[in-house]
Amino acid sequence: MSRMAARLKPDPYVLALLLTAAVAAILPARGGYAIGLDHAVTVAIGLLFFLYGARLPGGAAWEGIRHWRLHGVILLSTFVLFPLLGLACAVLVPAVLPQPLYLGLLFLCVLPSTVQSSITFTSIAGGNVAAAICAASFSNLLGVLVTPLLAGWLVSRTTGGFPLDALPEIVLLLLVPFLLGQALRRWVGEWVRRHGKVLGRMDRCVILGVVYTAFSEGTVGGIWHQLTPVRLLLLLVVSAVLLAIVLAVTGLLGRWFGFSRPDLIALVFCGSKKSLASGLPMASVLFAGPGAGLLVLPLMLYHQLQLIACAWLARRFAATTPEAEPDVAPASR
Repeated sequence: MSRMAARLKPDPYVLALLLTAAVAAILPARGGYAIGLDHAVTVAIGLLFFLYGARLPGGAAWEGIRHWRLHGVILLSTFVLFPLLGLACAVLVPAVLPQPLYLGLLFLCVLPSTVQSSITFTSIAGGNVAAAICAASFSNLLGVLVTPLLAGWLVSRTTGGFPLDALPEIVLLLLVPFLLGQALRRWVGEWVRRHGKVLGRMDRCVILGVVYTAFSEGTVGGIWHQLTPVRLLLLLVVSAVLLAIVLAVTGLLGRWFGFSRPDLIALVFCGSKKSLASGLPMASVLFAGPGAGLLVLPLMLYHQLQLIACAWLARRFAATTPEAEPDVAPASR
């Protein structure tokens, strides 16, 4: 029972996100304070993506060439399988999911993989950690450019249009700081690594600010009448089914391609994750307005589900790791 409780224990950061959303629903930012907060969060997002660029190894693409089959399948899962499943969920609108929640689910499906949790779970499970580091880093490098393009294409297919005037802001707030961080990584990378804990806390504070701003706009815009307890439960079920399908497909693909057990583990964990750290700031740029609160809700729920499911799966992989054969044969009698 204690092990089961530990697996189902909510991530403290997810609880902080939900608490922030609740505060925004009760005490939303209004008037001049809301405008000032929005400008501050915008500047912080640019700084956040600069730090992402300074952290990620620039040689990830070249390293990926050495194991191109594994990394190719991970990228296909992240940027092809997920979006296709998201498009298939259109049949759930509006009976199961209202349009804003469905758009949030689509946005979730085009996000890059996580970095830290993908590597951590791969390590716990006894997988190929080096491949996980490369795959997760490469996914985030591509995600800065691919995610906005895919999001724009999918939203235009769903709603018939996408705000093209957001593209300059996307370039200025996301791509330019990220590329600048990559360019200056040689000089600032070591400083960023040394202050990783402090900067990590700053990252989380910025994301909490993004959530507070998005949910405040939703409260002031009066959009929460679209979210009932039944709708929330259905969204949770849809997110869980989406995660289960991707975990199953990545496992089958790993066996079909004949990957070794360590590589298959890296594929399962890197190919099924979606990044909350990248997704929430991107959403605030791509989907500005009162509806942003509903749009980020699927990502927040999926993040908690992937932590619970992958923690269980990592322990299961670790428990079934085959015994290593001895390097030296025992002497004959």
